[in-house]
Amino acid sequence: MDSPTSLILAALGSIIVLLYLVMKLRLHAFVALLVVSGLVGLATGMNVEELLDTVEKGMGGTLGFVATVVGLGAMFGKMLEVSGGVDRLANTLLDKFGENRSQWAMGVTGFLVAIPVFLDVAFIILVPLIYALTRRTGRSLLYYGIPLLAGLAVTHSFIPPTPGPIAVAKLIGADLGYVILFGAIAGLPAMIIAGPLFGRWIGKRIDAQIPDYMELPKNDIDTTGLPSFKLILSIILLPLALIVLNTVSGVILPEESPVLAALTFLGHPFVALTLATLLAFTLLGTRRGMKREQVMEVATKALEPAGIIILVTGAGGVFKQVLIDSGVGEVMGNIMAESALPPILLAFLISTAVRVIQGSATVAMITAAGLMAPVITTLNLDGPVLGLLVISIASGATVLSHVNDSGFWLVNRYFGLTEAQTLRSWTVMETIIGLVGLVMSLIIGLFV
Repeated sequence: MDSPTSLILAALGSIIVLLYLVMKLRLHAFVALLVVSGLVGLATGMNVEELLDTVEKGMGGTLGFVATVVGLGAMFGKMLEVSGGVDRLANTLLDKFGENRSQWAMGVTGFLVAIPVFLDVAFIILVPLIYALTRRTGRSLLYYGIPLLAGLAVTHSFIPPTPGPIAVAKLIGADLGYVILFGAIAGLPAMIIAGPLFGRWIGKRIDAQIPDYMELPKNDIDTTGLPSFKLILSIILLPLALIVLNTVSGVILPEESPVLAALTFLGHPFVALTLATLLAFTLLGTRRGMKREQVMEVATKALEPAGIIILVTGAGGVFKQVLIDSGVGEVMGNIMAESALPPILLAFLISTAVRVIQGSATVAMITAAGLMAPVITTLNLDGPVLGLLVISIASGATVLSHVNDSGFWLVNRYFGLTEAQTLRSWTVMETIIGLVGLVMSLIIGLFV
């Protein structure tokens, strides 16, 4: 099966089958993703040996980063919870902003934090705060989680130095100044609508509480004296600051600088999270009266839910890799690139098609940029229009996140949602962001 029509039908059919398996038959997402990955691979003409290699590449390529980050983040977050640190943060945050404005605080926090930090890393670091707010107020996790996720997702897709917009700008020759300017103009209303406004609405309709597998059993650790707000904030900001320094140093320091080499090492998410986790174990654990055995118990219990998240995310990586290696994304993009649509809308649609089929927002953005490059040359587009095309491509790469996106499963597991609830919350939020981004790009395009 190698015709474009057959490839596209196989991909769309696989998505339908996958949705049926997880939503109707209640098959575990990990198993369902592997089964459907095999089916689509065989249906698109991949031989067994090639398919097995793709499965290994998809699982390994995804988990090489995700497994380490999720594991460290889980231990780091659990120590903050057990020590009472996250409760201290929640209390201070609500006292300062008030319960009615805490959603806005979450949205702005996500918007700023995701500038230097990958979305998954930032979410894992900050999700204990969402848990603490839910414990205190009794509201749905989505009431606070959606604003945070919206802020993270907007910056992750729209504003450099995150990898997606940087790669697209380079591929199509866009000026980063225009990308940052238009990304902020389009991103802020997208964050507001998809975050606090939609979060308030969906939080009343889906009562998502902290899942049992994310809770630690009660223990005898004395947490009556909560750690200071400054200490907790410093530990949380440490990995973020190291990653920021890594990003900034790469721009302002020469390649041969030993300082650059040191900051590059310290600012890698693996190293930054390891340091933060060790500090949390020490300053919030042993220094505050916990025995080493108790710290070990916290770390061990924290890895139990992490294992579920890692496996499901890895299976999503397999599904994505099968779709990529089968050539479906390229076929879909080529078909759409031959159309006569306006460039901004065309870029959005190409990016959307690749996003829906293979899952990764960054891959969708890079693929769409590559497909748009010859169109840009043919139409002699330059200047601000190229900046708008970056935002349009980013918008398309954000919409309709579903079961082949690792972010879908992270939200699904951390918030204890069913697949249907994740589609109604996370997927709708992502789609709102993308559509608002497209509308803003079209409006700005009227003036440039």
